[in-house]
Amino acid sequence: MPSPPAKQAPSPAIAIFTRTSRDGPPPSAEGGRKALAGAPDGGTVLSEKVLAARFAEVVLPHLGDALSLARWLTGNAADAEDVVQEACLKAHAGIAGFAGGNPRAWLLTIVRNASYTWMARNRPRSVVAVGGLADLDDVSPPPDNDADSPEAALIAKANSAAVEAAIARLPDAFRETLVLRDINGLSYREIAAMLGVPQGTVMSRLARARSLLMTDIGGRHHEPA
Repeated sequence: MPSPPAKQAPSPAIAIFTRTSRDGPPPSAEGGRKALAGAPDGGTVLSEKVLAARFAEVVLPHLGDALSLARWLTGNAADAEDVVQEACLKAHAGIAGFAGGNPRAWLLTIVRNASYTWMARNRPRSVVAVGGLADLDDVSPPPDNDADSPEAALIAKANSAAVEAAIARLPDAFRETLVLRDINGLSYREIAAMLGVPQGTVMSRLARARSLLMTDIGGRHHEPA
């Protein structure tokens, strides 16, 4: 598959939002321990400095992926920036609850949810529910032989602009699954957790997305000039 479009750089507005998390060195281990204070309920409260350092470590390295996913879901770079700013606010508010694991998957889950919330609020007629494709839940997942598939071979021969346009034409549920897997590089397990569906459904949607993509690119490739 040809290289996906370059990841979008964070906008000045997002850079301003995240600047305080980058300014100044992260607290030392000793400083971090001193910043922890006992909460009234017996839990642990993190200082603002520690939270800012955690935000910088967990969120900032993945803003390019966040913007890329938001752009694919909204179809618009300017709207994607609005979505990512909202997602950053949510991530900042919830950073104390990040329990480890894959920080990119954690952030992209927030971005995905923020994208659909934003579109429901700003484009109520264009939003299509993507979580309940029950007809695919019982489909047996195909073998994971991406590199040798005819879809991969055909896509590899197409130019990047053609692939990007074809991906944009996919139905929402198939497009987001393909983008999360083939562009953002998440695992089947991570995508399944994000979408709230079984891994077999993720694999089935991905196979369907690639098949539709192959049909689209192949049909246009053979159109007379």
